[in-house]
Amino acid sequence: MSTSLLLAFDDETALAAELAEALALPLAFVRRHRFPDGELRLVLPKPLPDTVILLRGLQQPNEKLVELLIAAPAARELGARRLLLVSPYLAYMRQDIEFTPGEAVSQRHIARLLASQFDHVLTIDPHLHRIASLDEVMPPGTGLALSAAPVLGAWIAREVPGAVLIGPDEESGQWVREAAAAAGLQAAVGHKVRHGDHQVELALPDIDVAGRPVVLLDDMASTGRTLIGAASGLLARGAASVDVAVTHALFNGDALPALQAAGVRHVWSSNAVPHASNAVSVAPLLREALQGLLG
Repeated sequence: MSTSLLLAFDDETALAAELAEALALPLAFVRRHRFPDGELRLVLPKPLPDTVILLRGLQQPNEKLVELLIAAPAARELGARRLLLVSPYLAYMRQDIEFTPGEAVSQRHIARLLASQFDHVLTIDPHLHRIASLDEVMPPGTGLALSAAPVLGAWIAREVPGAVLIGPDEESGQWVREAAAAAGLQAAVGHKVRHGDHQVELALPDIDVAGRPVVLLDDMASTGRTLIGAASGLLARGAASVDVAVTHALFNGDALPALQAAGVRHVWSSNAVPHASNAVSVAPLLREALQGLLG
């Protein structure tokens, strides 16, 4: 038996197969059965090798977290001595401060929970706003955050030469600057202006976009409302076109058709979250990082 194995769930088959091939590792899947009361039964391969890489993105996270809490100790019982979690989208990272008295800081608690089950946790572009590194919420060296920004920047440079990269708000700035530097593109970042607890206005950067192609870049798109507001404002300023590129294509509800209705031409994403808009692969990023960890 190989001393390492990539273990995945069947709803992430495409990325799992690509990553297994890139790492030259065997691939196996966790089998799931749902009982009428909603409980899950998981079946893992038996026995397992010394090192197991478990691929599980945490979009729509609650049930998947339960899967991890069952699968991780089961994998160790079945022979895994070293257990690595590859979670391209890491959920619950946005709640990073106690905004209201008694509010649970989910970033801290979920990070610690995963660190207690896995030797390493690899993710891509986690939404870290007020902390600089996963080392602040996990034991140092446990969490590794990769960035898809350079890959997205290279894609944009090929698809829209000379595009202006714009981040819709301050939180997107880190990804926009990294992507622009990698692709040699001009970049700017907008900001949010709060007029009250429930009224937020998006202020676009003071840059001339008239007649120029613009690409909005962010780490994720969920409801898409921030991107929609930015796209509408840029088109009103005379932008020749507006496209959107994101690492994590969550696109809840009517987010994608609403973006298209607002005049967005193309929507591109990485395959960190499976979606019809996937245009670039994160497998090379994950392969390089995992090879470093596996030696």
